[in-house]
Formats: sequence, structure tokens, C-alpha cells
Amino acid sequence: MNEQEINKVSVVIPVFNEQECLPELIRRTCAACALLPMDYEILLVDDGSSDDSAEIMAAAAEQPGSHIVAVLLNRNYGQHSAIMAGFSHVSGDLIITLDADLQNPPEEIPRLVSVAAEGYDVVGTVRQNRQDSWFRKRASRLINHLIQRTTGKAMGDYGCMLRAYRRHIIEAMLHCHERSTFIPILANTFARRAIEIPVKHAEREFGDSKYSFMKLINLMYDLITCLTTTPLRMLSVFGSVIALFGFAISLLLILLRLFFGPQWAAEGVFMLFAILFIFIGAQFVGMGLLGEYIGRIYNDVRARPRYFIQRVVKHSSSSSAQDNQ
Repeated sequence: MNEQEINKVSVVIPVFNEQECLPELIRRTCAACALLPMDYEILLVDDGSSDDSAEIMAAAAEQPGSHIVAVLLNRNYGQHSAIMAGFSHVSGDLIITLDADLQNPPEEIPRLVSVAAEGYDVVGTVRQNRQDSWFRKRASRLINHLIQRTTGKAMGDYGCMLRAYRRHIIEAMLHCHERSTFIPILANTFARRAIEIPVKHAEREFGDSKYSFMKLINLMYDLITCLTTTPLRMLSVFGSVIALFGFAISLLLILLRLFFGPQWAAEGVFMLFAILFIFIGAQFVGMGLLGEYIGRIYNDVRARPRYFIQRVVKHSSSSSAQDNQ
């Protein structure tokens, strides 16, 4: 098989409380994949849904001739961990990830396959005419800018999960053992050739976004601390500047006391308090960042699995319980 040949496509879709849109998602994804000139499979990964999503997925996987594989996790681990669980069960040469909310149309799958066939390791996408709230757009733009400045990778939309990855990229990611994984960035660190293409974006028809304000904040902290140690270096620089500023203010206060007497110095108490607050604030910022990194070290040292697969359902074999290796 040459570098550009694709014999089978695997589509990995993380699902969390999407029972309303699952039937339409399955129908449209199967229809899009049926247009491909090669074999395909669709892995639906239930991320501990509390509604009937798991039952719908299992029923679809058990249908005669079904191309669907239902991977059921025992609880909610988060979108990226669910995708990694799907990656561990793919059998395709090209793996495509897709959100379950239908904001990224499954009909784009054949186009991603055709672009990947040109020899790209990673095919990213940029959402055109985004149908999200103003806050979501601004938060996404801020996160993308942060990633670009930190990694040096000039990709425009890291938040869009409609992406295609070659099999060797998936295998490289599965060999990474850090607990917090942001898949698009991790994949780009292994990719030799990557490209982005524009894709359509639709309004969410069912339910609400699973990324609340606090989850977006957590995502930003994850990105900062899993990508680089630059914040620690910047903290050192910031601390040095604060220390020099405090030293200069101290010299100024001494000179003013000598030239204007102790009466003037008594009136500078609030300035001293302000300087003290600056130092206290800098200490808290430093403690917070150090806590993030120490927490990551703690999680990695414990070496707990990213996910636990409760059951895998396919038509070709009976349901079985599998532990994550």
C-alpha cells in the first residue's frame, strides 16, 4: 500500500446526552460514508450519558449489516478522553472525528477523505459562518490565538473536531500517557503534512452545548499547562520586574523621607499597602500556576487510565466487557 492509499475509514463520534439527535446523526453519517469508495466503520463512544443515548447506540450497532460500533464508557470522562477510547478500537487507515451535535455536517466526510488521500497526515477544518453565540465565538478565538502563540502552529480553528488523521498519527497519540490530552494539538506535533479546509457550520437543533462557562475556563487552563512551561518562565520574568519595581519604590521612599522629613513618610502608608498587595497578588498567581503543574504531575504519577470501557457492541460479535489496557 502506498502512502496515499486508504482502504478503510473509521469515524469516531463522542456522544454525551444526545438522544434527540442520535437517530438523525446515525442516518446522515451512514449516508455520507456510503458514498465513499472504500470500507468504513462508525464508532459511537458513549461518554457516560444519563439519557437513552447508550441504548440507542447499542441498538443501532446490533442491526444486521450495521457499520456501527458502540463503545460504552462507564462514566463521563470528557470529550477528548472519549475520542481516545474510540481511537483504541479503530481499524481504519484514516480516522475522522466528528461531534454528535450535527453542527458540523457529516456530509463533509467524503471531502476530508479526498483531501487526506493527497498525502496529508492531518486534515483540519475551519468553521465558516459559525452559528454560535457571541461569547462562544470570542472564547474560541481567544483559545485559538493562545494555541498559535504557544505552539507556533498557525492553524485557524483548533476547536472544530471535524478532522481527519492518518493511522500512524493515531498510534502515536495512543502511546502518549498524559492524562489531559487536547487531540488536535497533540496530532499536529506528530504530523509532517497538515492542512486546513473550510467546512459548513449549522445551528444546534437539539439540546444545549456541553461546554459551560466553567468548562471553557478549565479547557483554557488545560491548554496552557499541557502545551508548554512558558507560563512558569513568564512568571519568573514578571516576579523579577515586580521585585525591581518594589526596590525602586523603596529607594524613592527613603529619599523622600530624607528630604521632606518623617511627616511625609507617614502619608505614604497606603502606597506601601498597595505595593504589598502587588506582591501578594503575584504570589497567588504563581501559586495557582504551580498548583496546576503539580496537579498534572500528581495525575501522571498515579497513572490512572484515561477511561474505562464498560462494553463494546458490534453486530459481528456478541457484546463483551473490556477493560482499558
